[in-house]
Amino acid sequence: MEYNTYNTVLLRPANWKNLYFYQKSDALFQMTVIFCERFLPKHGDRTVDQMVQASRSGKQNIVEGSEDGMTSTQMEINLLNVARSSIQELQRDYNDYLNRKNLIRWDKSHARYGDMLTFCRQHNTFEEYKELINKISDEEFCNLALTLCHMVDKMMTTYLHQLEEQFVKEGGIKERMHAARTGYRQAEKERLEFLEREVLRLQNILQSHGIDY
Repeated sequence: MEYNTYNTVLLRPANWKNLYFYQKSDALFQMTVIFCERFLPKHGDRTVDQMVQASRSGKQNIVEGSEDGMTSTQMEINLLNVARSSIQELQRDYNDYLNRKNLIRWDKSHARYGDMLTFCRQHNTFEEYKELINKISDEEFCNLALTLCHMVDKMMTTYLHQLEEQFVKEGGIKERMHAARTGYRQAEKERLEFLEREVLRLQNILQSHGIDY
């Protein structure tokens, strides 16, 4: 009988590269760098640093949160909430740009809103946006980025609810370590009881054959 404490204490890490909200957040980061190069002053505008840093923080905290989640669901939840806050900050920056330039924030009534929404739902990686973003206007770029920000936030919210439910059911690492220790002790107790029964069985067999032991 074997009790594997490794699998009960350490959670399986999420493969963050396959998470759609990570892929979209990485696309947002690379897109934001290009947006700043194309449409914002190269010097003297703090917005550039703010937007690039917010977009980088969004994707990076997803990576760190997923990796830390192997040992701590609570730490993963905390870092993913930091990532959400960063994406929300980036969303405000794109909205501010539209307002400063008197550009239109697309909604359901806009003729191109539906096509843009469909495109963003179907495409996750930066490579799928790369050719497009070098051609579109600043208004189109902002609305594309805002749609991705909204999608990332919504997907992360759903994912966080799942993690919170897992944390409630399984607890943190202290609870899992306690459960692992308890399970190990129970397994050892059962193993010793089995060996004692086996010794007694063999003794009875020897006695029935008149063998002294």
